[in-house]
Amino acid sequence: MGQVYRCNLPETDEVGYDCGPGSGCVDAPGCVEDSCAEPWAAVDANDGVVSCALDPSAWCDLWAQDCGEFAKCVPWNDDPDYGGSWDASRCAPLVFDPVPAGAACQVYAEGTRGLDNCGGNGICLFVGLDDQGTCVAQCDGAPDNPTCAEGHLCHINGSGVTQLCLPMCDPLADDCGSGSVCLPHWQGFFCDYDASGDYGVYGDPCEYANACDPGLACLSSQYVPDCEASGCCTPFCETTAENTCPGAEQGQVCIPWFEAGMIPEGYEALGVCGIPQ
Repeated sequence: MGQVYRCNLPETDEVGYDCGPGSGCVDAPGCVEDSCAEPWAAVDANDGVVSCALDPSAWCDLWAQDCGEFAKCVPWNDDPDYGGSWDASRCAPLVFDPVPAGAACQVYAEGTRGLDNCGGNGICLFVGLDDQGTCVAQCDGAPDNPTCAEGHLCHINGSGVTQLCLPMCDPLADDCGSGSVCLPHWQGFFCDYDASGDYGVYGDPCEYANACDPGLACLSSQYVPDCEASGCCTPFCETTAENTCPGAEQGQVCIPWFEAGMIPEGYEALGVCGIPQ
């Protein structure tokens, strides 16, 4: 009987070394237990085949999680020179002692490379400069009927490369934590990356939903007085409270965020400061 060794991926993310993800190692002398570094560990197999990991360049199905017992299908960026967004899927090895969704986690290469210590189908998100983040589960079910744990919403990006169970939030409460912002979803609001940087206050130009500071939304220019861009940041508000909109003297009021008859529970009084159209 042989052994299967799951080994650590080097900092360089290279795949030509003796034993590790992508090496396709089938030479027993090259796959020795000593070559397995933290956080990976050696595991026994009964198939008589020595193999280190699945080919990380192969596409897999994020919904089916078809990578086998010791791996998970995760989104990743297959171009090391393009570190912005996920654009593909890959099979990544599971660590020996993985951490669950909601727990602190660590990435072992750039954040979009798909290598971390999250278990199941989870991935490490909200990663700081110390390579530490939080494990987030991927959605279960199917694209037309996604499911998540209670208190989470399934957010599927435009290309379908990511489908993540993100925690629900209240845009008026600023309850997502540092580095995150509460963004709209047709079923409510969820926490995601805050990409506002040094900008994002009332009246600042914005192009994306997460380009405004917590508590503000990115609306088209006609809703925000003196907005000279295609969109500008403006605060969320309560429709049942006094008008405190910063552009009140220029016609801003608290406009209901959701259409009548389509308001998720808990968001009945949620509005946004805008000039009625």
